Amino acid sequence: MTSFATHLECARCSEYYEINTVQQLCSRDGGPLLVRYDLRRVQDAVEREELRMRPATLWRYGELLPIERDASIVSLGEPTTPLLDAPRLGQALGVERLQIKDEGLLPTGTFKARGAAVGVTRAKELGVTAIALPTAGNAGAAWAAYGARAGIKVVVVMPDTTPQVIQRETAAYGADVWLVKGSIADAGAVVKRATAERGWFDASTLKEPYRIEGKKTMGFELAEQLGWTLPDVIVYPTGGGVGLIGMWKAFAELREIGWLHDVRTRFVAAQSTGCAPIVRAFEEGADESQPWPDPKTFAAGIRVPKALGDFIVLRALRESNGIAVAVTDDDIAQHMRVAGEREGMLVCPEGAAALAAVTKLRGDGWIKAGERVVVFNTGSGLKYAESLQGAAPRALAAGALPT
Repeated sequence: MTSFATHLECARCSEYYEINTVQQLCSRDGGPLLVRYDLRRVQDAVEREELRMRPATLWRYGELLPIERDASIVSLGEPTTPLLDAPRLGQALGVERLQIKDEGLLPTGTFKARGAAVGVTRAKELGVTAIALPTAGNAGAAWAAYGARAGIKVVVVMPDTTPQVIQRETAAYGADVWLVKGSIADAGAVVKRATAERGWFDASTLKEPYRIEGKKTMGFELAEQLGWTLPDVIVYPTGGGVGLIGMWKAFAELREIGWLHDVRTRFVAAQSTGCAPIVRAFEEGADESQPWPDPKTFAAGIRVPKALGDFIVLRALRESNGIAVAVTDDDIAQHMRVAGEREGMLVCPEGAAALAAVTKLRGDGWIKAGERVVVFNTGSGLKYAESLQGAAPRALAAGALPT
């Protein structure tokens, strides 16, 4: 593997940082750092047709990843996730050309495996020996799994309302798991103090620059699966927003190296009415959000009261002529059930929030008839056993038959 990464750049002020240093946030304004590449060299080094001959994993896009050596890669076998037509579900939602990118088939059952795979690999290359991070759901489990694979200590702090399955899964990978009252913001405050005092690497969302590089491979895969075109609309459940930011970054990189035609896709950030800071900021025309008081939703992954990269999410929405939408928890539950009954897809609550946003936007006419819409289901519904929908099983008397 040859890395074409050249430097880190602050997303706020464009301050330059060396690529081979353990740098967290911009020292000037605290902004998150983004990896930049020599895209001209990438363009000269590889043709997109060559990808067909490479293994169908996220590592096939190595020229646009910040990894220096193949031997460094920490992998659990990350496959290309399917892009599934969903005609029966689309009919229920009023969208003729609906497709679902199902991230639940990745290791640890969610898209978080992408960010953890690249983030842990890069941490290993930089000599990190201990990682700490807060989580509202699946990120902690993913980083714990890849940390175990790499032999790196992982400390995870999560709200005590995090689904039990995820708490137990994270511990099963050998991570030190700590529960706190409150939201992910409260967990983040603990991690901030702990990393400063213990000298651990802080892998909080966008406090290190490499998680986003793993997440952006969703955009690479989607473009390749659609023949190097983009759908009219991408609907993405948004908590920290790293996946949306990553895809926005991926599409910009693909355009610059000439692999993607200058066709724009409109991004939709889907949130819950119980925690919708991005939606409120978008509607108010603000450049960043204000912390959401008392965040409440059973979709744990989007229960994020204030995202560090919210200003980048809002920029991506506006530059793409997109929108931010909030849906109720009742709508989320309903769409979990409809997806299962119509398509046999056990979507997570966050993915169901994105489906509910599609219904709302189609009803409002924002999504037009005939448009191609791609929804990201960010994880398997099996991770949320207590939230699965459907009628309760019925007892069958001895000798009786089902009706």
